[in-house]
Amino acid sequence: MGLFQDKVALVTGGGSGIGRAVAIAFAREKARVVIASRRVIQGEETVSLIRERGGEAIFVKTDVSDSAQIEAMFTQTIDAFGRLDCAFNNAGIMGPEMRMHQYTENDWDDVITTNLKGVWLCMKYEIQYMLAHRGGTIVNNSSAAGVRSWPRHSAYVVSKHGIIGLTRNTAREYAKDGIRVNAVCPGWIDTSMLDDLFDGVPERRNKISISQPMERMGTPEEVSEAVLWLCSEKSSYVNGECLIIDGGQTT
Repeated sequence: MGLFQDKVALVTGGGSGIGRAVAIAFAREKARVVIASRRVIQGEETVSLIRERGGEAIFVKTDVSDSAQIEAMFTQTIDAFGRLDCAFNNAGIMGPEMRMHQYTENDWDDVITTNLKGVWLCMKYEIQYMLAHRGGTIVNNSSAAGVRSWPRHSAYVVSKHGIIGLTRNTAREYAKDGIRVNAVCPGWIDTSMLDDLFDGVPERRNKISISQPMERMGTPEEVSEAVLWLCSEKSSYVNGECLIIDGGQTT
């Protein structure tokens, strides 16, 4: 029997990277998984990977900045599986790399709306369902940039700091209702998102890798194990925690 036998888990941004790794890990532990993403091809690929391993999953095309799409996502989740036990709010974007005063208002709004408002919207609906069913677990994906600075990525840093504040406040508000809310704060994790940041230049990726205390980046699978632990009963007295997963970079 898996850790999440007979449970249903939702993963936003589940089409690639950390989200895909978490979705596959949930399915490995016998959860039925809902993968939400704006990217249809990648989301369906994650579903196929889970089904090839004998798991059960569905894909729902969702833009987490759109409340109507989020509401529809939860309707489809309940229609398909009848319940929701765990959620990993992971969908996010990095935004442009530039000094703070160079951001356009649209650039700023895109990052804040997707990364921070999107997490709030997802939790709004997740918690409504979990209140009605007396419990659940939520993990939000912040970043190591949520606990420190990162020059030339102001909007991203602000959004990830905001997720930590939202996580802690929500955890305190709903602790008596059997709902636990935590966050993970990954550092440099080797995902496809970094290809855009490094402009496809291997030397930039290698430079970051060897500069880490462990002389390598983390893997999505390493983050996924932390997420599953926080969602499971093994962490039953952990609430409002923001777990840094960066190989020691912020120490």
